[in-house]
Amino acid sequence: MMRVLHIVGARPNFMKIAPIIAEMRKYPESFESVLVHTGQHYDPKMSGVFFRDLELPAPDVFLGVGSGTHAEQTARVMLALEPVILERCPDLVVIVGDVNSTVAAALVCAKLCVPLAHVEAGLRSFDRTMPEEVNRIVTDQLSDLLFTTEEDANANLLREGVAPAKIHFVGNVMIDSLVKALPKIERSQASERLGLERKGYALVTLHRPSNVDDPASLATILGALADIGGDLPVVFPVHPRTAQNIARAGLATTSGALRMVDPLPYVDFLHLCANARLVLTDSGGVQEETTYLGIPCLTLRPNTERPATVSLGTNRLIGLDRRSIETAARAAMNGGVSEGRVPPLWDGRAAERIVTILQPSEARRSAA
Repeated sequence: MMRVLHIVGARPNFMKIAPIIAEMRKYPESFESVLVHTGQHYDPKMSGVFFRDLELPAPDVFLGVGSGTHAEQTARVMLALEPVILERCPDLVVIVGDVNSTVAAALVCAKLCVPLAHVEAGLRSFDRTMPEEVNRIVTDQLSDLLFTTEEDANANLLREGVAPAKIHFVGNVMIDSLVKALPKIERSQASERLGLERKGYALVTLHRPSNVDDPASLATILGALADIGGDLPVVFPVHPRTAQNIARAGLATTSGALRMVDPLPYVDFLHLCANARLVLTDSGGVQEETTYLGIPCLTLRPNTERPATVSLGTNRLIGLDRRSIETAARAAMNGGVSEGRVPPLWDGRAAERIVTILQPSEARRSAA
């Protein structure tokens, strides 16, 4: 029996860990799963809905580290997580994504010599001003098993000197969660509740510090979105950080043409995403989800750590120039985008591949 600690800290982590835990539950003789929620991001109103949408079990351990600077948050996770690992004595720790909880867990495991698996390894934006980029690089160097979502990630890891035997191209667990949720997404009434017509609106997400912490950048983006809203309704589920910065900068009147709503549960958000005419975002996960769903995506960044969404999918990088945002949005409204295709192994079976690799050798032999 392998005892596995799964570490999550922020909402994107939940979508990535849920299919892995579900797959391990199929083999109770081989795996004991323990879910640890660091509390890096925690909204009591949303967490229950999110866990229910993903059919994710309640955390076995909740650390409650809360917000803070990157250094404070990383240090708090390390201080709170170390005694949990010492007490639980896992055979393996599984971490996902690139948030501060991810790199904190990697550092703790490396210091304690606990085997570590990183899911969504090898992604690179090549922009170290992004805190997530630093987290990715450090985490991958400390991990014993690296599960990748796209072939570019394999190349990045090899270039950085990671041993080929550690790298496993398994596909995208985010897409596993999406595929499983498709029936619920189709049944969702989110668009009706908001009075939206299918393919009759644009959807926006905005949360990256480089976009929302700088008042000038935020004003530029909101101005472009307001202009787009004159041609097509724009629905904007507002991240708490973004809402605070809009209010602090006195930009609420600038965003009057936008339909600003509270953050949405997982299934309702994907329902809006699947039925939008286009999506504007700075989120990595949304780039992947729109690629699978075939929805035109305009990424408000100069780079992406998910190049397959651009080379194969429906994603376009448009940066932060106001005219470029408006021009690209109007082209997408009028069908001026490529259809794209789903990248290899984004088929809803990534967790199955991961768990097959992690199966104890005797279990693999008996299954064969």
